[in-house]
Amino acid sequence: MCVFKFFNPALKFFAAALVLLCAWLFLRSATGNPGAGSPAGAPARKTVLAELFTSEGCSSCPPADALLGHLRQDLADRGFEVIPLGFHVDYWNSLGWKDRFSSPEFTHRQEQYARALGVDGPYTPQMIVDGGVEFVGSNTVRAHAAIAQAASHPQRAEIELSAIAADKLMVHVTTGPAENGGMVMLAVTEDNLTTKVGAGENSGRELHHVAVVRELRQLGRIQEGGFKASVPLTLQKEWKPADLHAVVFVQQGEAGEVLGASSVPLLAQPR
Repeated sequence: MCVFKFFNPALKFFAAALVLLCAWLFLRSATGNPGAGSPAGAPARKTVLAELFTSEGCSSCPPADALLGHLRQDLADRGFEVIPLGFHVDYWNSLGWKDRFSSPEFTHRQEQYARALGVDGPYTPQMIVDGGVEFVGSNTVRAHAAIAQAASHPQRAEIELSAIAADKLMVHVTTGPAENGGMVMLAVTEDNLTTKVGAGENSGRELHHVAVVRELRQLGRIQEGGFKASVPLTLQKEWKPADLHAVVFVQQGEAGEVLGASSVPLLAQPR
């Protein structure tokens, strides 16, 4: 961090400009060089999983929802690949508004993280990056810095995905022997969702969501350095096929380090 001290009043404007420049350089170093990918010859950056635990009943959650929606594109411009997951928890549902995307399963996942990361208890909005770092989900600077740090780690699970039909996904995972036992997880997410909230802390607001997790399930575990399967998908009628993604990631335990992640769109196909 740069510190400058000037005693001549005529230089106040110049000093202010230098302070702003220092702040910009600090943020730039934390989030990577804007517009640049990995240097020539350098290993590819790790794909990073960003999980947001949120609720439509929480008045401080909309800014975090907006941040989750921007992360993918904003950091792609800086050479980082981010896969967002929006988990809507259910413990706000008794306080005036029932979140239609919420699930006790997602609350359980957050509780597992709270125990693993030494947090007093679950809260919203909470963001967790690659299973290892947690912070308030609306903190843009912290999110960018955590993602940049996670992307510097080696990719320990290579994942190939292909949507061979509207209801079938091919998954091929390759790892080293040290990753045997890792959990292979599937999340189906939906973008471009809107809710007009009629009660609770966000009453009267129109909320916009991306990467809302519609389904989360375990596909299996890494054995002998890999995993391969043809995975059937059951898409509900209210889900919009053109806005769906399948996300597969490998994690050490229910709330451990994420070793790798990949995402593929589930485009509308004849059914």
